[in-house]
Amino acid sequence: MKIVILTGAGISAESGLKTFRDADGLWENEPVRIVATPEGFESEPKRVIEFYNKLRKGLKNVEPNAAHQALAKLEEKFGDDFLLITQNVDDLHQRAGSKRVIPMHGELLKVRCLGQKEHVTSCSEDQPEKCPTCGAKMRPHIVWFGEIPFEMNKIQKALMGCNLFAYIGTSGVVYPAAGFKQIAKMAGAQVVCLNLETTGDSYTDEFIQGKATEVVPKWVKAITDAN
Repeated sequence: MKIVILTGAGISAESGLKTFRDADGLWENEPVRIVATPEGFESEPKRVIEFYNKLRKGLKNVEPNAAHQALAKLEEKFGDDFLLITQNVDDLHQRAGSKRVIPMHGELLKVRCLGQKEHVTSCSEDQPEKCPTCGAKMRPHIVWFGEIPFEMNKIQKALMGCNLFAYIGTSGVVYPAAGFKQIAKMAGAQVVCLNLETTGDSYTDEFIQGKATEVVPKWVKAITDAN
């Protein structure tokens, strides 16, 4: 069996991280139009850099929870037949032990060069002013509004070849991730949603309501016991 998982902000919220975007258009009390758009970075680079520096330091105060750990165990069971796609920019999946991870919206603990986008550097605290490889200016390694998520071709290929697709801690209504369940379903996969709330659609076969820390470990155990 080939499994593809998509996780969203809900899975990390239980570790103490706020969701990416609140209803009032703020992210950690900063306007999304400033800290999460290329235009915001261009107009107020210092403010944006300081914002992400603060977020990086805050990651040290949170730990992976039972849902992160359960998905790492699921990967151990299925190996190369497992892929985890996350919309989150934190490193909690990796710290829980997940290795086959695609952070489609980027990674908070990395920065990249404005001159050569392939120049990506690890960054655990303050963003360096210049690229260590070529000396150009740097930016957070985050996919902002208006930008294309990472590794979309690899994601689509995995979705078209999976038998089971589950989206966890996300409503699955914001594109392009909202289209993942449709791709998987049309390819013949079973589609499962594990979330606090359901939006209801024709592509989801099963909805499991509850906190990720409670429902994900039970769901993972059922799968591993059956296989």
